Amino acid sequence: MDSHFVIKRPLVTEKSTYASGEFNRYAFLVDRKARKDDIKRAVEDLYKVRVLGVSTQNRKGGSRRTRFGVINEPVRKHAFVRIHPDDTIELF
Repeated sequence: MDSHFVIKRPLVTEKSTYASGEFNRYAFLVDRKARKDDIKRAVEDLYKVRVLGVSTQNRKGGSRRTRFGVINEPVRKHAFVRIHPDDTIELF
């Protein structure tokens, strides 16, 4: 897979910002079909860092009520990437 199709966007939350500062772990929203080696290759390619490990989660989409009925949200895949202590990723 192409690197730009694997990583959709970085996840910027309080928890992921804390983890990036303390533990060099960054969170990304990735394509559902991407494997761990695809994610590792994409992060190394796009951000020019050395990746030490990749953890993934398949997040089930919930349902929301609107005035038109119930809407089911899609299933998402999150990837948590641990990088080398000497490297950093500038997200902003």
